[in-house]
Amino acid sequence: MDMSAAEVKRAASAQPQNSPSSSPPELNGSEILVRSLQAEGVKFLWGYPGGAVLYIYDALYKQDTIEHVLVRHEQAAVHAADGYARATGEVGVALVTSGPGVTNAITGIATAYMDSIPMVIITGQVPTPAIGLDAFQECDTVGITRPIVKHNFLVKDVRELALTLKKAFHIARTGRPGPVVVDIPKDVSLKTTAFEYPQTIEMRSYNPVRRGHAGQIRKAVQLLLSAKRPYIYTGGGVILGEASAELRQLVDMLGYPCTNTLMGLGAIPAGHPQFLGMLGMHGTYEANMTMQNCDVLLAVGARFDDRVIGNPKHFAQVERKIIHIDIDPSSISKRVKVDIPIVGDVKDVLQELITQIREAQQKPDAAALGTWWNQVNEWRARQCLKYKGSDEVIKAQMVVETLHRLTKGTDCYVTSDVGQHQMWAAQYYGFDEPRRWINSGGLGTMGVGLPYAMGIKLAKPDAEVFCITGEGSIQMCIQELSTCKQYNTPVKVVSLNNRYLGMVRQWQQLDYGGRYSHSYMDALPDFVKLAEAYGHVGIKIERPSEVEPALREMIRLKDRTVFLDVRTDPTENVWPMVQAGKGISEMLLGSEDL
Repeated sequence: MDMSAAEVKRAASAQPQNSPSSSPPELNGSEILVRSLQAEGVKFLWGYPGGAVLYIYDALYKQDTIEHVLVRHEQAAVHAADGYARATGEVGVALVTSGPGVTNAITGIATAYMDSIPMVIITGQVPTPAIGLDAFQECDTVGITRPIVKHNFLVKDVRELALTLKKAFHIARTGRPGPVVVDIPKDVSLKTTAFEYPQTIEMRSYNPVRRGHAGQIRKAVQLLLSAKRPYIYTGGGVILGEASAELRQLVDMLGYPCTNTLMGLGAIPAGHPQFLGMLGMHGTYEANMTMQNCDVLLAVGARFDDRVIGNPKHFAQVERKIIHIDIDPSSISKRVKVDIPIVGDVKDVLQELITQIREAQQKPDAAALGTWWNQVNEWRARQCLKYKGSDEVIKAQMVVETLHRLTKGTDCYVTSDVGQHQMWAAQYYGFDEPRRWINSGGLGTMGVGLPYAMGIKLAKPDAEVFCITGEGSIQMCIQELSTCKQYNTPVKVVSLNNRYLGMVRQWQQLDYGGRYSHSYMDALPDFVKLAEAYGHVGIKIERPSEVEPALREMIRLKDRTVFLDVRTDPTENVWPMVQAGKGISEMLLGSEDL
């Protein structure tokens, strides 16, 4: 068997360099790849074999420290590795073959790229002499993936493979994280060379800034402490930067209201008195109104995207001073001009910000802050997430609320697909900890929920993992129920089945005159029988009284994958809602606003 990750590192450090008696071993490219993954501490690898990667699969067969998970589609391999990375903070790793293997993986790579998820994707390539000659299962992997990766490599010399992999992991996990593709031609995976895995890496062209500029932080402190209507707006960067503890400390210290984006939920507990809920297109009334009317805005690890601020011209109508902290300088002033940019690791910058605030002579204006909180609480009193219950038809919101009540305080992770169910999960499941809410924000990819859940369950076998999905999204990667069976990953699928592509139907109702063009799902499978055919438990419910008993039964069946088909109200819409082209304070709060 090959060496473990620790053994690889010990062997490399124990061998004196340039000693003829301790020359590094000769390995082929596939063995070098496996040894390099072991040195990086990789525990799981999701993939699908094919001709260009068979030497790599042969090398995997000869070791037992990395568990390879055979998915049923390459897209799911990347999604599962992505979910693993989101839940753990570690680099997710996937392996696909050339040609269609790569093109099937593109959606997963783009999903990870849009949400800044650290990943390394190993792709097979035709032999180097055949590159560019339209060989069987050839595609230009570097060219195809260039717009959707943080970086990519084509390794043409086996002597460069180990160093390239070290670079790939370094680039993926540092600075603003992201996916890195390493394309390995088949002949490179067979050729041999001496193997030494670098212990450290220095790249002259890549040196992300970690510490924020001290002068800019001082300016930010002065502006924050002089604010009359302050607001703290945080995004996924706080989660990725492991800065939730610092954010909570800052919010408690200042007493200012705080909001999270969709990707930032859990950075501050949902029940925290200063948390106003999620903001943006389907954010709360109080979160959006506070965003629009504040005079000093502290943005941390967020990018002012279109789903958050709506129309930029409308957002700019109110004068405010903006402090923006982000690891990526290209994200600052990209959509909204800011007054105090601070480039740096959000954890480091927040720590310095807290230190300076603690040492400052100036304190927040208590009277102004009290007046501001009175206004915020008036907006809160609108109770914008209140919905009309029913004894006849299941409301999706009630399902999510019930699931939260039954799992609150437990070791629980929630994934979602994309659509109405995603927004209801974000609105009604109160996330108290970071990395517990796993969904596709930037790309909005349907089909991610089940592979995400599989990846998380392997990483966190003792945790409960729920996938909240819809009958449309789940069918995009439903074949992974087979993977769940093979690798014993007992996830719980809660399908909020309204027989529509719900978010599409909602937009068609509001913006397209009720012309429901191809949004009705009129040939759905029997999901209970389908789940059972894959070897799992299937449950179908249609009455509100059945919701809690069914969820309790799912939780009780700890060692089984359970598919719960919940027949929900097909006419229910997600409120609040900011329509396309509108400002964030121009919200529809319900059907009465239509």
